[in-house]
Amino acid sequence: MKFSGLIIIGAAIVLQTGCVTGHRTLDLPATSATAVPAATHGRVYIASVTDDRKFENKPSDPSVPSIAGDVTKISAVEKDQMIGRQRNTFGHAMGDMSLPIGDSVTKRVRLLVEQGLMRDGYRVSADPSAPNSVAISVNEFWGWGSMGFWSLTFEAKILCTVTVNNGDVSSHTAAVRGYGRNLGQFAKDVNWQDAYGPALEDFTANFSREIDKIGLRSDSPASTTVQGKAGDSSDVYDELKKLDELRKSGIITDREFDAQKNKNTGAKLNRPEQHP
Repeated sequence: MKFSGLIIIGAAIVLQTGCVTGHRTLDLPATSATAVPAATHGRVYIASVTDDRKFENKPSDPSVPSIAGDVTKISAVEKDQMIGRQRNTFGHAMGDMSLPIGDSVTKRVRLLVEQGLMRDGYRVSADPSAPNSVAISVNEFWGWGSMGFWSLTFEAKILCTVTVNNGDVSSHTAAVRGYGRNLGQFAKDVNWQDAYGPALEDFTANFSREIDKIGLRSDSPASTTVQGKAGDSSDVYDELKKLDELRKSGIITDREFDAQKNKNTGAKLNRPEQHP
């Protein structure tokens, strides 16, 4: 009986750890799509999004970013893709996890911020002279799995420092956080995604709550009138380009993209018929 029990325990450990050795990629879930209102407030230029996370070699805390190797030997591009790692029952770090090629932490954060701004009625502009300029520092964006005796705990946390320069003497800064947690039996992608999903949603909700505290200002009435009369095509193009990126990333649906495009251009989107 004792031998059988050891076999069962050993099999459980193998099943829990077998999928987390080596290197693997993970597609992050999209935040839930919501209708994006028409831009009624000021324009916002996102000046920069930087990955300022601190990685360590063999940290004792699983929430500290690390890789299966020497962190000093990875490039900035590779670092920007790393999003998680798991520990075994002895607390030893195992395989690491990254976003797929073409995706990155800074890209994800930019899309989340753009979505949050547009949800609150701001226009994301490519014009550096827009009334608001925003710089985003990614301090934390990491997921980790900790193994218990019969289950795994998956956690993910996000922390970004958002700094606004709107032309006055001082800048305005806010820390925006997101956190998610999930329990599972195996180290499958869905269990990691079920931890990251709530973290992304929590970040978006917290960003909306912080947006009024970070000093964003509206365009002046005169400027708004001039832009309206001139039909600021460049800003319309920029906003549609951002919306298209949100649609491609799954953050908004095709229907929501079409509805917002119609509002911005005043013309219906004639989508070609799909034939089986």
